[in-house]
Amino acid sequence: MAKFSYKMQNILDIKFKLENQAKTNFASAQAKLEEEQKLLQCLKNKRMEYEQEYKERLNSALNIRELNFYVQSIEISKEKIKQQLVQVVAAEKNVEAARAHLQEVVQERKTHEKLREYAFDEYVKELNAAESKEVDELVSYSYGKAVSE
Repeated sequence: MAKFSYKMQNILDIKFKLENQAKTNFASAQAKLEEEQKLLQCLKNKRMEYEQEYKERLNSALNIRELNFYVQSIEISKEKIKQQLVQVVAAEKNVEAARAHLQEVVQERKTHEKLREYAFDEYVKELNAAESKEVDELVSYSYGKAVSE
């Protein structure tokens, strides 16, 4: 029995490799987004701590130096949060781009797999037709030999 050989198997293999790369890129983009979101949450928590500490200092004995420190810390935290929000948005865009690329690559791979399946179906049909022809010839030969005897 002949072995099935898909003419474009190397392209299908490349599509699998591209899909694996796209999955890796998507996973790293997703991890980066999570990291940026955690950092943003830490910055927000730190700002809340500064604000809480500032309120406590306002209610206790007034120390202008400490109050100024907390006001400046709060302002710096707000600025860092704004910058981090920009980083989070950029990471979200990267995740969406990676997701779109992954979907495209998966679709291409599935298309090539379908083409391989169609080629295999054609191969099986041809093989069955050849086998059927051989059986017919063998039956005709056997019948012809039996009739002539």
